[in-house]
Amino acid sequence: MPRYFFDVHIGSDVLGDPEGQDLRDPDQAWGVARAMAQNLMNTKFEQPINWAAAHIEVKDDMDEIILEFPFLEALQLTQPPH
Repeated sequence: MPRYFFDVHIGSDVLGDPEGQDLRDPDQAWGVARAMAQNLMNTKFEQPINWAAAHIEVKDDMDEIILEFPFLEALQLTQPPH
């Protein structure tokens, strides 16, 4: 199974993922990134966070960027758009 690393970028700050996770494919990595973003946006922080300027960069074990997941893509609409 390939290993994927999830580096969280918030503004100019980067929280690296040195361990990564073994996942079956990029689709599963996308799902993990989405769940991470939702979890972080539901966490209370001391300072407000600009989620519009945040994303998760997913890399494979060859250090190639597989995808960049914008945090705002993880928002779930409670009402259908008009």
